[in-house]
Amino acid sequence: MSRGFFVTGTDTGVGKTVIAAALIKAIQARGVSVCGMKPIETGCPRVGNTLYPSDGMFLKKVAGMEENINQITPYCFETPVAPSLASEMESRPVHIDTLVGKFLSLATRYQTLVAEGVGGILAPITKNYFVIDLIKALGLPVIVVARPSLGTLNHTLLTVKYALKEGIRVSGIVINFARPSDGTVAENTNPLVLEQLSPVPVLGVFPYLGNLENQTIERAALKYLKTEIIRDELEKS
Repeated sequence: MSRGFFVTGTDTGVGKTVIAAALIKAIQARGVSVCGMKPIETGCPRVGNTLYPSDGMFLKKVAGMEENINQITPYCFETPVAPSLASEMESRPVHIDTLVGKFLSLATRYQTLVAEGVGGILAPITKNYFVIDLIKALGLPVIVVARPSLGTLNHTLLTVKYALKEGIRVSGIVINFARPSDGTVAENTNPLVLEQLSPVPVLGVFPYLGNLENQTIERAALKYLKTEIIRDELEKS
């Protein structure tokens, strides 16, 4: 098992990239070298004739990495759909060996690696290969990013319990405000209910950040994430 975490979500749009960045800054604050990786990204805009993987570039910047973006995000697609469909529509097959090879290359250069998935754990990468299969191939424990709003209890518990059933170690859950709080009863009570019902710990409730500068992310990571638990989980991996 490699050292680090695989950041997945209960759905798309829950803020996996921000939490992956926060984990990177929390780990760096302990003096541990860490890199980010976004193996596959869809919905990438074009800059000239080149696809620009926004999430991958953001993790590269946050981690202070010098590697080429092709090492961090080996596959990027323009179509904003699941990777399997984007690959088919753009006639560019995804090779799992390439993903694993890039991961192993990064893992030899850094003490720790934070990989961010695409969508949830059952998002299809190819016709018969899902994000959960990639998690198994990389051998990383999982951190699940969940939204705070109504419906998150079902989505989060389904994700956690399915991952555990598949033999994946789940280090915990981060409840993330990917948008400003609505102040609803669900948002105010879901964190406590998840702590009571989940078989894995809630590692923090992360606020909406209007500013995504490095210092802002680091301050929020150290304030709102349970860094002691994250440290202990990292040492187990």
